[in-house]
Amino acid sequence: MFSLLSSLKPLSKVFYSHDFGWIGPTPPDPWGGIRLVAFLNHTSLFEPVFLGVVPFRFIWRLAAHGVVPAADKTTDRPLVGMIFKFVAHHVIAITRQRDDTWFQVLQRIDPDSMVVLAPEGRMKRANGLDLNGKPMSVRGGIADILHAVKEGRMLIAYSGGLHHVQIPGHVPRIFKTVRLRVENIDIAEYIAEMMRRGGEAEFKWNVMKDLEARRDQYAPEDVKHAKVA
Repeated sequence: MFSLLSSLKPLSKVFYSHDFGWIGPTPPDPWGGIRLVAFLNHTSLFEPVFLGVVPFRFIWRLAAHGVVPAADKTTDRPLVGMIFKFVAHHVIAITRQRDDTWFQVLQRIDPDSMVVLAPEGRMKRANGLDLNGKPMSVRGGIADILHAVKEGRMLIAYSGGLHHVQIPGHVPRIFKTVRLRVENIDIAEYIAEMMRRGGEAEFKWNVMKDLEARRDQYAPEDVKHAKVA
């Protein structure tokens, strides 16, 4: 699994240009101690192209300790589903309901896990809406993940969108520039801040609204104009 993911890193650099930057203050080792990666502005299953900007030790963590909840409609696809199952140590097919599949994700989280998920729970289409024509929103599952992880660092990854690379259902295009901004946040401090805004009763709602506000600020369609520290 590590060999497969590692091979994607140089391939990504060959076929795409990467516009990458950190947002806000970052620790001396911004790739260390990562327990959660929240990938916002999800527009394509072609997002492994961003492996071109991460270090090999991050890829090792993903291969050895990654927990990735993936929509069952994705993992059930004949070819894409088979490939997707090799992106992390535990790739768990989930429905869009809060059912046993979601609790399987929570049960897989241990002190060494690094959870990677797309909190919006679906892909944005080229018209800016989801498949059903509804505005994109963050779902509450990430609040459960935060409670399960409790501490460590969270990377919030803001994609500039990949519709110029691959619109779902279309053939990917190469030699494009892909843009990504990443924010490194202390999980315990983030949980405490969300709790201060209304306690446990409002925690999930506050996390959802906070991530949507951050996404709208840092991941516009042309993310190169985002304010980067």
